[in-house]
Amino acid sequence: LLVVGILFAWLQQHPEAESGRKYLWLGVGLGLLAALGLGGALLGFAELFDGERQDYFQMAMMGLAAVLIVQMVFWMRRHGRTLKRDLEQGLNQQAQQQNWWGMVLLVAVAIAREGSETVVFLYGMGAAQAGLQWFSFAAAALTGLALAFLTFYALQAGGKYFSWKLFFRVTEAMLLLLAGSLIIGTLERMIGVGWLPPLLAPVWDSSAVLDESTAMGGVIAALTGYRSHPALMIVLGALLYWSFVVVKLSALGRKRS
Repeated sequence: LLVVGILFAWLQQHPEAESGRKYLWLGVGLGLLAALGLGGALLGFAELFDGERQDYFQMAMMGLAAVLIVQMVFWMRRHGRTLKRDLEQGLNQQAQQQNWWGMVLLVAVAIAREGSETVVFLYGMGAAQAGLQWFSFAAAALTGLALAFLTFYALQAGGKYFSWKLFFRVTEAMLLLLAGSLIIGTLERMIGVGWLPPLLAPVWDSSAVLDESTAMGGVIAALTGYRSHPALMIVLGALLYWSFVVVKLSALGRKRS
């Protein structure tokens, strides 16, 4: 939405480039087809596995989803400040040459990339869902899509709602927490199948304060990876993840300054 919105706004502000709009929507269509194709292939591929192999496949998808989310956060930290300017400069050059195929490729790749990440992410998050829970899961995903459109509208409306900088910082924190939750879930499954030792279980028991079996505890656990009685391997994995994130973000901050 950010990429398409920036390009669409530029095209609206330059009537001489009106012919580029159809190429913009062509790129959107190709990107959506690619993302939907990946989703169908992923679900079809998952059907080939059963029993333990299904667990292994789901573990791999959860881990991959976490990696893609963290990579996206790092990419936005590197390019978020200059994204709008770089896109508009490239579009201006293509408008002068009346060659819109570069924009088609850019939009298609952007949507296919983010769409494929969304497919992998939702599959990883929904790996443990079953039965009637799938309805709630699908409703939550559609609600998230609607909120994405509303958020984009608020950003386009200007600073009277909230700033781009605040938007990126809040979503960055939420995405990193979700990635951490997926990593913890992956480690738990690896311990469950015997690939990793728990080392010590549990390290503590905070269920009296907040138990993830309750409604509130379950939400916090899903969004942050919180565990009321974690194994030592889980604690070490979480510490390693957050240490890596802090070091990497600090390095990116020094490069930008």
